[in-house]
Amino acid sequence: MAQFGCGGPRCTCLVTAGPGVVVTGNGSAGAPYVVEAGVAPVSCDDVRPCLSAGPGATYDPATGVIGAEPTVVEAGDRVTVTGDGTTADPYVVAADPVSCDDVRPCFSAGPGATYDPDTGVIGAERTVVEAGTNVTVTGDGTAADPYVVNSAGGDGVATSVEGGDGVTVTGAGTVTDPYVVSAEPPVTGCGLTGDGTAGAPLAVATAAWPYDCPPEDSGTVVVCDTDGVLRGEPRGQVSFVSYSETRDYPDLEVPTGTTPTDVDTPFTLEVTNPDPCLPALVLVEREADVDFDLPVGAGAGYAQDTDEMVYLRNTGTTAIQDTHVQTTKLYQHTLSLAPGATATVNFPVRLSRGAGGATYNRIQVFIRALLISQ
Repeated sequence: MAQFGCGGPRCTCLVTAGPGVVVTGNGSAGAPYVVEAGVAPVSCDDVRPCLSAGPGATYDPATGVIGAEPTVVEAGDRVTVTGDGTTADPYVVAADPVSCDDVRPCFSAGPGATYDPDTGVIGAERTVVEAGTNVTVTGDGTAADPYVVNSAGGDGVATSVEGGDGVTVTGAGTVTDPYVVSAEPPVTGCGLTGDGTAGAPLAVATAAWPYDCPPEDSGTVVVCDTDGVLRGEPRGQVSFVSYSETRDYPDLEVPTGTTPTDVDTPFTLEVTNPDPCLPALVLVEREADVDFDLPVGAGAGYAQDTDEMVYLRNTGTTAIQDTHVQTTKLYQHTLSLAPGATATVNFPVRLSRGAGGATYNRIQVFIRALLISQ
């Protein structure tokens, strides 16, 4: 039976090439159809409308010319531009020359720096380290010779702070944990007020001045002794010294003149102020007693210094033996005898107005001194 179509020994199908396609072969097993896309001629007018210009490019669909958008370079302040941007003559952008004199005034020195606008020299401000109490400083502060600060003469011994009575110390003495010294409020007793704070400072508790005279003129002094005890001025002292002496004579004639005459060296007493602080007022009491022998009609007298104290005369009919009268006299010897100083009290007993063979055979004296320190 006969075969039809493409199943026989030779295909009877018709294959026709369309636009842009090429068909070869006759459809047989030895020469099968080969269908290929043809390279049909395409014109520029067909292709150019298929393209367009993107960013930075130019395109002319009429001519098909593709180019780059030209770069425009303009010169600003202190800048010049040469060339046209082509490969043969590229743009050249140059800055105008800037002088040091133009630039230097634009700068100044800030914290920790130094600056000289005339020379443009910039430096670091030099740190100066000075030694204070119990501190030594070595080095010049440079990298090669840095400052080294030591306490306690530079031996590197750590400072130790200890709290005394009423004081507490906390911290380690470092920058992050410094020593903190705190005082406990003092306990006040009689004579003090306040608690030692800024609002209530310690003060001496005083009473009102009850006198008409101002305390600046008449008030006494209060001081603090070495034990921290308040003391007033030293108390006044009263002291007493006494001296007595008797001198015998072999019935010597009484001087006849009316002016009292020394018949012996003066009696003396050394008086010393025992007060170590205050001067003393010295009051002296002197007593004298002279024994006279007075024949009938005879007379005699004696004096303390130049003051005649006694005159005796025998107006009887018999001689008088060892007649005497004891006298006393009180006077201010020294107004202000310095602490520990000594004064000499002299007592000259003098005789006068001897007459009728009057004689003396004994002189007895008493010297008493009262010292009042004030």
